[in-house]
Amino acid sequence: MVDYHAANNQHSAGGAQTYMEQENDWDRDLLLDPAWEKQQRKTFTAWCNSHLRKAGTQIENIEEDFRDGLKLMLLLEVISGERLPKPERGKMRVHKINNVNKALDFIASKGVKLVSIGAEEIVDGNAKMTLGMIWTIILRFAIQDISVEETSAKEGLLLWCQRKTAPYKNVNVQNFHISWKDGLAFNALIHRHRPELIDYDKLRKDDPVTNLNNAFEVAEKYLDIPKMLDAEDIVGTLRPDEKAIMTYVSCFYHAFSGAQKAETAANRICKVLAVNQENEHLMEDYEKLASDLLEWIRRTIPWLENRAPEKTMAEMQQKLEDFRDYRRVHKPPKVQEKCQLEINFNTLQTKLRLSNRPAFMPSEGRMVSDINGAWHALEGAEKGYEEWLLNEIRRLERLDHLAEKFRQKAAIHESWTDGKEAMLTQKDYETASLSEVKALLRKHEAFESDLAAHQDRVEQIAAIAQELNELDYYDSPSVNARCQNICQQWDVLGSLTQSRKESLERTEKQLESIDELYLEYAKRAAPFNNWIEGAMEDLQDMFIVHNIEEIQGLITAHEQFKSTLPEANKERKAIQDIQAEVQKIAQYNGIKLSGTNPYTTITPESIDSKWEQLLVPQRDQALQEELSKQQSNDHLRRKFATQANIVGPWIQTKMEEIGRISIEMNGTLEDQLTNLREYEQSIIDYKPNIDQLEGDHQLIQEALIFDNKYTAYTMEHLRVGWEQLLTTIARTINEIENQILTRDAKGISQEQLHEYRASFNHFDKKRSGQMATDDFRALLISTGNSLGDAEFARIMGIVDPNNSGAVTFQAFIDFMSRETTDTDTADQVIASFKILAGDKNFITAEELRRELPPDQAEYCIARMAPYTGPDGAPGALDYMSFSTALYGESDL
Repeated sequence: MVDYHAANNQHSAGGAQTYMEQENDWDRDLLLDPAWEKQQRKTFTAWCNSHLRKAGTQIENIEEDFRDGLKLMLLLEVISGERLPKPERGKMRVHKINNVNKALDFIASKGVKLVSIGAEEIVDGNAKMTLGMIWTIILRFAIQDISVEETSAKEGLLLWCQRKTAPYKNVNVQNFHISWKDGLAFNALIHRHRPELIDYDKLRKDDPVTNLNNAFEVAEKYLDIPKMLDAEDIVGTLRPDEKAIMTYVSCFYHAFSGAQKAETAANRICKVLAVNQENEHLMEDYEKLASDLLEWIRRTIPWLENRAPEKTMAEMQQKLEDFRDYRRVHKPPKVQEKCQLEINFNTLQTKLRLSNRPAFMPSEGRMVSDINGAWHALEGAEKGYEEWLLNEIRRLERLDHLAEKFRQKAAIHESWTDGKEAMLTQKDYETASLSEVKALLRKHEAFESDLAAHQDRVEQIAAIAQELNELDYYDSPSVNARCQNICQQWDVLGSLTQSRKESLERTEKQLESIDELYLEYAKRAAPFNNWIEGAMEDLQDMFIVHNIEEIQGLITAHEQFKSTLPEANKERKAIQDIQAEVQKIAQYNGIKLSGTNPYTTITPESIDSKWEQLLVPQRDQALQEELSKQQSNDHLRRKFATQANIVGPWIQTKMEEIGRISIEMNGTLEDQLTNLREYEQSIIDYKPNIDQLEGDHQLIQEALIFDNKYTAYTMEHLRVGWEQLLTTIARTINEIENQILTRDAKGISQEQLHEYRASFNHFDKKRSGQMATDDFRALLISTGNSLGDAEFARIMGIVDPNNSGAVTFQAFIDFMSRETTDTDTADQVIASFKILAGDKNFITAEELRRELPPDQAEYCIARMAPYTGPDGAPGALDYMSFSTALYGESDL
């Protein structure tokens, strides 16, 4: 006797051996239950005849008719579709044993482990061993390949039965024995697939014989499944034979396998359509978000590029406040939208790659690069607008100061020139005595000295007017007109002065009497009077400063001026002494004075009055107030700088940490994602520091502070850094999410991801998260890829479709998973539709609605083109072109 227990060890595959060991409970030393043996004889005989009749024969007695091995070999040829070795036709025992061994050898070659079954026992007609052999054949050729959701053999068949009978009342399939005794499970299987053959609602649970006979008769008549058991045998047995029931049920499974294929095909199509519908929804969301963002940028840029200046400081301050509202309120949500748009785009591309779909190409003008370009233009306009606003405010401030200074100097000069033309045109010297003429001449000389002293003021007025014109002062016409009047009047005064001087000099030769003392008074009083008027003008002069150093310079100059006052007071007393001496001499000599100095209009009283009006205390107060203001401004600078010098390095450190995190491997992807989200939250929690800095910056701008020597950071620099930080951490999180998507979709293990990351980091020399083409080639070679130029070019077309010259880690793992993972293809979807269409080259709307869920059926009908083939029917739809279109042009 041949020992197949040892011989088959070298032939059996792991999976088959496992299932056979689980199913084989035959033992030569145990007796088979008589009721079970009867059920197995009937069932196994009917099963064998259902196949043998295809070869034009059958068996009557299962242990007798297989003894010579001839029908056993024929049975195996029919059910396997393969040819066995030629049988021996002799009648001797050895010939029969050899034939049975050929059959057993063939069974063993299929990976089946025959435990303690030998050819001699089959030839001797051992019923128990013969039934065991037939059960082994049934398991291998009728049950082993049944698989539902990655289960196999008995479990797969049981799961199939449970799913098909789940909707039916009074049916609960838990095994292959007592769950089938009432016959309802058999009837439910038939009704589920051929409802027209069974009136299930009329069946009663308490009439098992009728139920069983009904199912067996219908199966034999309409499904070509021979009757393998008697209803009375099943009902009369406490526990029907499991192997007999499994054999019978497997016939139902194979009878309905065509419907099972259709269901599988429908499930595949539903899966593909669901992916396509989700991707289309994501594409629509992207297009809308991109359009809205671009439209907002399109509306905003013209506002930022508007350089129409305002006439007043208040109007420009309002423009600046509007700009601050834009930066604080309107722009931040758009920054988030832009970041979310890029994340949505990357997620969509990852899902398309994972589902073997072509990459998403946004409509023209809505690419991520287009949005980045528009955003760059927006930020350029924004920067230029802010600089223009601040420059305009500085210009208007300067203009207001100059305009006020012009008005003050013009008013002082016009007051001084009032009546001067009338004085210079009078002819009083024609009737004057010699002493009077000399007095007039000296008086005129004093006036000329006064006139020359005023020349500088006229030049200052003209210079201020010129500067106002150059700075585009809005009221320049009135300034120019007033300046022109002053200059014209000055020219007239100069001409009249020269003319009067000439007249007086002609008369001087005839008039020699002159009062020397009056003349000395006049000469000393005129420059002193002019000095005191200049001092009064300087003390009333407006000033504008921008820092402490400038105001301290003005205070120092003012202190220097005050130090000259004692000397000036001495000069004032000396001039007053001259006038006192005149009075003394006149009184001593009995001279009756006219009451006025003939050489000057400057009286001692006027000098004393002007001396008392010197606004030294008021000037002191104004300078001290300005000093206090500049000290406050300096405090604002220091406060902003202290915070900025903390926030700036903090942002830089966080950017560097994110860059380092993105290329390191610490834990699983979920751990990395959790850590990154916690890291992102810590960054978001830092936002109050940015808001505080914005508030400090607003106070600085409102105080018209335009420089800060205490820090190199500007608010613009910090804003850009903050926005980049938020965007970078969001992108890094999205990369990990996409890696999880790729891992889960492609079945990549955590160890593989670590290996991919370690390999990528090794060749990422700059730790930038992407590598050059040559480094990527070296990486591929290190993973065992043998690369020619054509193959490498193909790979680069996958990982770098835009020819940027750089490969990211996401592109690398997409490539590695794509090369090692099987995915749905257009051919697979076409094959699935072909099953639903009953092997036709077209499908009808009715068939789609019958086989697919309503929403997905309508999705297909709306998108399938009419079928134009020669064998088409009315209303036929082209499922082949539709399936190909799901995967893009490349699959055509």
